[in-house]
Amino acid sequence: MTKLNETDKPVDTLEDKPIENPYASKKARNYALGLLTVVYSFNFIDRQLLSILQESIKVDLSLSDSQLGLLTGFAFALFYVTAGLPIARLADRSNRRNIVAVSIGLWSFMTALSGLVQNYGQLLAARVGVGVGEAGGSPPSHSIVSDIFPPESRASALAFYSTGVNIGILFGFLFGGWLNEYFGWRVAFMVVGLPGLLIAILVRFTLKEPIRGLLEKKKVSDVQVPFSEVVSLLWSRLSFRHLALGAGLNAFAAYASVNWLASFFIRSHGMSTGELGTWLALSTGLLGAIGVFAGGVIADKLAPRDKRWYVWLPALVGFFSVPFSVAMLLVPGQYTALILSMVPGLLFNVYLGTSIATAHGLVGSRMRATASAILFLILNIIGLGLGPWLVGMLSDYLAPSLGVDSLRYAMVYLIPTVLFWSSVHFYLASRTLRADLAAAPD
Repeated sequence: MTKLNETDKPVDTLEDKPIENPYASKKARNYALGLLTVVYSFNFIDRQLLSILQESIKVDLSLSDSQLGLLTGFAFALFYVTAGLPIARLADRSNRRNIVAVSIGLWSFMTALSGLVQNYGQLLAARVGVGVGEAGGSPPSHSIVSDIFPPESRASALAFYSTGVNIGILFGFLFGGWLNEYFGWRVAFMVVGLPGLLIAILVRFTLKEPIRGLLEKKKVSDVQVPFSEVVSLLWSRLSFRHLALGAGLNAFAAYASVNWLASFFIRSHGMSTGELGTWLALSTGLLGAIGVFAGGVIADKLAPRDKRWYVWLPALVGFFSVPFSVAMLLVPGQYTALILSMVPGLLFNVYLGTSIATAHGLVGSRMRATASAILFLILNIIGLGLGPWLVGMLSDYLAPSLGVDSLRYAMVYLIPTVLFWSSVHFYLASRTLRADLAAAPD
């Protein structure tokens, strides 16, 4: 009989000594999931903090909307996805817990450092550092979660993990808005960044590395699958192509909205960052966390009847969100707009848990971190890279004719259109999903 240790090296053991599962108890599984969700929350607190602070930064550093869009979008995403692939490959063959711990330590330090910058170039460099650090957060965490929860509850677990996006946005908007109003944007970066260093220590010394494939009763080979083989496998699955495009386009709408919504309400409705941060913490943060978790749970409940619910659900909520996305940008009253924003805020990230779980279902156990990284590469290039940047560029283009409303109409033209397009791809993914899942390797 073979036993796997934390570094996945086989060691001989006696037949009467079974493999010890460090996550056999529900308490251990829930602790690991909770801690990784906290890590992901800090990921998005540090990432999204910039969106509530960017109007103050724009004035202080004399920046354009295109520069802000590049800062929050493409420049960040480029380094995020570039670093993500080699880190994911490392995670598929080594200790994932250690990678997560080092990553949160790095991005938290770079967030705190953002408060000391004196010009655009320095701020861009600091945000690149945040992006490189955050690249090591999700793929290893996705892989850990998939190894400690069985397939029938995996979408729910990954959806719970994905609530970290909205929890991070909640606290980023809430703390960032009030810290900026009373102490300035530099203090906000430092106060939010430094606690992540303590979380890094907690991950390193309290989280255990799970055994790959144990819950699926699979003996996982020590030989790492070549990267080209993972890419080839995913590319051969038509459902994955549509899933990845659907996720990327949904992320385009979500990131563009989250990164520019605060600026829209400040410019078009004259709101202060403190009051606005509280509203957006509720709509995009709290309700978004409920939506993404409920999406995973509902999909897991419906999937035994038909696996296609993993992509049908994000398609349905995407179509439903389109008219609300238009209305919140065009209604005249600020509070009516804020109430309308709660619907897309609730539904924007429903796709996350189901998309990650589906991608993992299409590949083998030693391909999961890499599959997550490939999915997130597509998702972040299209969503995080292009979403905020293209809205910023279109806003600058429309500014001579529309003035302060240029941002409003840049968002109206792009966000609902791309969200509808995303939902079409999720529906198309359903047409081959069952056959592709049935053909997945060990």
